Amino acid sequence: MGAPSTDKVRNVVLVGHGGAGKTSLAEAMLFMAGQTKRLGSVDDGHSTLDYDAEEVKRKMTINLALAPVEHDGVKINIIDTPGYADFIGDAIAGMEAAEMALFVVDAVSGPQVQTRKLWKIAGEMGIARAVFVNRMDKEHADFDNVMSTLTASFGHRVGAVQLPIGAEAAFRGVVDIIRMRAYHHEGEKEDVFDIPAELADAAEAARDNLCELVAEADDALMEKYLEGERLTQQELEDLLGKAIAQGIFIPVFVGSALKLQGIEDLMDEIVSFFPKPTAHGPMKTVDGRDVPFSVDGPTAAHVFKTLSDPYIGRINLVKVVSGTLAPNTELVNSRTGKKERIAHVFKMTGKEIVDIDGAPAGDIAVLTKLADTLTNDTLSQTGDIAFTPLPLPEPLYPVAIVAKTKADEDKLGTALKTIVDEDPSLRLHRDEETHQTVISAMGDVAIDVLLSRLRDRFHVEAELEDLRIPYRETIRKTASAQGRHKKQTGGAGQFGDCWLRLEPNPGGGYEFIDEIVGGKIPRQFIPAVDKGVQEAMAQGVIAGYPVVDVKVAVYDGSYHPVDSSEIAFKTAARIGFRAAAEKADMALLEPIATLTIEVPEQYAGAVMGDISAKRGRVLGMDSPEPGVQVIKAQVPYAEVVHYSPQLRSLTSGTGSYTISIDSYEQVPGDLAKKIIEQYQKQRAESH
Repeated sequence: MGAPSTDKVRNVVLVGHGGAGKTSLAEAMLFMAGQTKRLGSVDDGHSTLDYDAEEVKRKMTINLALAPVEHDGVKINIIDTPGYADFIGDAIAGMEAAEMALFVVDAVSGPQVQTRKLWKIAGEMGIARAVFVNRMDKEHADFDNVMSTLTASFGHRVGAVQLPIGAEAAFRGVVDIIRMRAYHHEGEKEDVFDIPAELADAAEAARDNLCELVAEADDALMEKYLEGERLTQQELEDLLGKAIAQGIFIPVFVGSALKLQGIEDLMDEIVSFFPKPTAHGPMKTVDGRDVPFSVDGPTAAHVFKTLSDPYIGRINLVKVVSGTLAPNTELVNSRTGKKERIAHVFKMTGKEIVDIDGAPAGDIAVLTKLADTLTNDTLSQTGDIAFTPLPLPEPLYPVAIVAKTKADEDKLGTALKTIVDEDPSLRLHRDEETHQTVISAMGDVAIDVLLSRLRDRFHVEAELEDLRIPYRETIRKTASAQGRHKKQTGGAGQFGDCWLRLEPNPGGGYEFIDEIVGGKIPRQFIPAVDKGVQEAMAQGVIAGYPVVDVKVAVYDGSYHPVDSSEIAFKTAARIGFRAAAEKADMALLEPIATLTIEVPEQYAGAVMGDISAKRGRVLGMDSPEPGVQVIKAQVPYAEVVHYSPQLRSLTSGTGSYTISIDSYEQVPGDLAKKIIEQYQKQRAESH
């Protein structure tokens, strides 16, 4: 069944840097709740949640996965997410569906780059945060050091609610600071015992810190605490959930997912103190309305993730916001305006789906076989509700993709669309200028996974080709030439004759001027000359790229009363334009990208040096907050078309940027020569 009621739901998303053990923690909670018969292992390839062939092969999470568990009468919807930067879209989707982001941190390495990045996003999304320090049994595990780093990185509101008993091979349990007792898990039971004497002082200090932070959630109790009175156990427990939900206090848990230490206590605290769906506030709609989490309203649900199964087909993961999502009902998709038949409602654990009798507001459910419902869609009774879409970053790593064989060409488009439907952090479009199919992702690993999925799931062999940079051509001198087209066949012939003058028109685009007098070219053929010129400009002259910023005047010509036609003058204009352009000192222009790069201060020098090495120039710098530099620069687009992994390497994954093409500048002579020679070589080979 689904959750019995909204207040019996806890939605917890596991986020953090790759390799910290998020999936292992979810597997441990599934096992402890009795919902799996054995503890799933990512390294051994039998994880319940990392079931995709690519995940098994790479031993890393690529897709968001659900792991609902029942604990003390509460349904905890655990959402496991990827920790690798290329798949950040699924981490954001998981945070959209949760009220609590539980950051999993390695006990040796502490909070790493992706943890910090997601921490900031969670704050912007307004969800509560907590930390689980995992792998205390690992060599060199150091809880005190991790706590110091967490406090330095995320502020004084971070506080321990558990302490480890021992470390590395000697790690044997946890101290619960909330209830001041200790736990050790052995076999199928958890032993409860007194706090070891060597940890008594540390536990008291952690307890005092906990009470001081939590007291801020209530003015009267804060005053009581400041006057030297201790909070009672009941006061502490009453305040703790409120303080966590409001972000006043960020609890830190500790344990080992593989050794199952600290897991049951963590699940107890999730049930007792983690925010309910109603604590997150109402969901916003695109038109500014608030929809509260309540079973009393009309049914409305938001699709936060779409999957594709070879046997089931499309699978939609939804967060129920209002009413109760029940089987055998009909809802309207606000994007399409079409009705969708909800035959069944499921819960999903890994890839296993099970029928449930419904899901109340606040719960997460799974729908299948919907005709045209995708990620970010809203399903409701009336169809007039559309929740705000996921705040996904723009994918900045574009590649051109082609089928390896003719047989795969038709299948490639369908397969790509299916994959993009699953993952809204991918963008797919056909570039009509370069005649390439372009897919943009968060990075090169995401593209590598995409190629593997095309091959393994859709049996489509595809490969990447160089992305064609949208260069432009222009002229630097005024020149004139005649375009004459004469062709005589058995019947009527073709005759067109025009004289064209080309002038540079920097920044003015294309202008066509009719200077014909005395009827040398009849009025009806002048538009054909204009069209012929535009066709020649689109084809390019020296390198096959469109010609821009040219003023073209037709000032003379002649015609034949029988053989002249629109097509003849269009052909003559093409000939005339090319002839004049070749005398007009043609130049190649390259797109110039404007970059806004945000980096920690210590990497600013390396980034600016790299910009200079890429023929770029820094326009300015700003420091919006201490320790952060924002660099604005202009760089030839060809140099930064794949800047995402380059910036990641330069800044140890901490940098981010936006990019836009705002202008064109002349390509340096040696580079222009190479581009022109390559074009002419390809043209000769094609002929």
